[in-house]
Amino acid sequence: MAKRKVLKFPDERLRKISKPVIEFDDELFELLDDMRETMYANDGMGLAAPQVGVLIRAVVMDINGNFFELINPKITFQEGEQIDEEGCLSVGNFNDKVKRPMKVTVEAQDRLGYKYQITGEKYFARCVCHEIDHLDGKLFIDKSENGKEFIKKCGGK
Repeated sequence: MAKRKVLKFPDERLRKISKPVIEFDDELFELLDDMRETMYANDGMGLAAPQVGVLIRAVVMDINGNFFELINPKITFQEGEQIDEEGCLSVGNFNDKVKRPMKVTVEAQDRLGYKYQITGEKYFARCVCHEIDHLDGKLFIDKSENGKEFIKKCGGK
């Protein structure tokens, strides 16, 4: 395992749409292991592959001591609403309030390619939505109360 460099906004690679994972192989396993190490080394709750410069649909998360790997994740159900503060390893010291669903169901694959479905609430729902946004080239600042000001200040798009 090796810690990877986390891309920082306004790096344009963070705005690219990631491609689905097709090959479930040693290269993917190494990436997932590296992402886990990188997330923990940076005190993060989640990390998406684009944040380390790899444009594939892969996410790692740690919610209350439970570690998740989501490959090709897709939200299939959401309900409710919550507004809370978010931050991001790719954004730095800026935190802001973002509206997210209170509960989500996500379909994904594990590192071996097996499909599974998981439903979670509160922090899980917030984190999975945040990380899937990364796969679609979106950042929490695109949805936050003061994000437009932050984007303008940083010279991003």
